[in-house]
Amino acid sequence: MELTVRKNFVFDKNIAMYLEEIAKDTKQSMTSLVQEMIEERYKEIKVKKRIKAFKSIDGSATGLLTDFSIQSIKANREL
Repeated sequence: MELTVRKNFVFDKNIAMYLEEIAKDTKQSMTSLVQEMIEERYKEIKVKKRIKAFKSIDGSATGLLTDFSIQSIKANREL
């Protein structure tokens, strides 16, 4: 059984009217509409965070452990 949590929100009058109108038009409850909107927004934010995290490590796997690349070390070593 999924745990549910009850929250009370205060909306501007216009937003409350929009929510009611959308619920009537889509034949959904206001709760399910708000849940859908929050889930969509959360997914967008999650993707942006993942992209930001990826960009922060981008280039870290180039093989640079010091100021020298592995290729330059191999080229300069004595055989």
